[in-house]
Amino acid sequence: MKKRKVEVAVISDVHLGTYGCHADELLAYLNSIDPKTLVLNGDIIDIWQFNKRYFPPSHLRVVKKIIGMAAKGTKVNYITGNHDEMLRKLDGTSLNNIQISNKVVLNLDGKKAWIFHGDIFDVSIQNAKWLAKLGSKGYDLLILLNRVVNWVLQKLGKGKYSLSKKIKASVKGAVKYINNFEKTATDLAIENHYDYVICGHIHQPKKELYENRHGKTLYLNSGDWVENLTALEYSFKRWKIYHYDHDKLLPFYVDDDVKHMDMDELVASISEQSARENEPIPSSEKMKADLGD
Repeated sequence: MKKRKVEVAVISDVHLGTYGCHADELLAYLNSIDPKTLVLNGDIIDIWQFNKRYFPPSHLRVVKKIIGMAAKGTKVNYITGNHDEMLRKLDGTSLNNIQISNKVVLNLDGKKAWIFHGDIFDVSIQNAKWLAKLGSKGYDLLILLNRVVNWVLQKLGKGKYSLSKKIKASVKGAVKYINNFEKTATDLAIENHYDYVICGHIHQPKKELYENRHGKTLYLNSGDWVENLTALEYSFKRWKIYHYDHDKLLPFYVDDDVKHMDMDELVASISEQSARENEPIPSSEKMKADLGD
């Protein structure tokens, strides 16, 4: 089936390496598009919760797919988030059409898009990281419980139900946090004359025009691939929120060359591409050790 051509695709909060990650669905989405630029807006690999005993083949296939897209000409911007913050020391590093950054500004048809993960606005992460990590583990357990609940609902012929969305909607503090997050991001974007401000982090897909007495900006959030299974797409001078669950054409078949793969094969694939540019690549043991720290 022919792939959709997209100027820019933005995904965030994939959380590879956790039980809540919908890697197969994400792979199907990536197989369905042919973007000029792919922005990975933070928390792609969940290093906070990374466990060597849990990184299934489907998660490795997502990594291989992204590397393959870069090799075929897609420009990949990997923007660091709080769950993959160890990559922040690599800000400005390039490898095989993949650029690692802490933030990115894209010029799109004469307008400027300011893209960053958004955890910089999260006081709990800045001042009490241990508490944020504890909350992250609790969220992961909630997602597992939700999967069981939805399995039962499916057997009963009922629709899906989101426990975490229900909790967020009913807790005033959570609603206030999201509103403050969006206001802070948009106020800064307007102050710095950005036409678009694009975030992730809060797992709330959204597209909304914000205005204040100094100007206006379009706020966009790519959501996540844990609950919402959403992305942002820019084509024909317009942004839209993509919803996997609304796409009647999916799922696409997984590429044959990434059906079976382990960590050593993944490292070998990266090394083969990197050798063309004479850039050193760490061994698979080194990569496993780094991710396990």
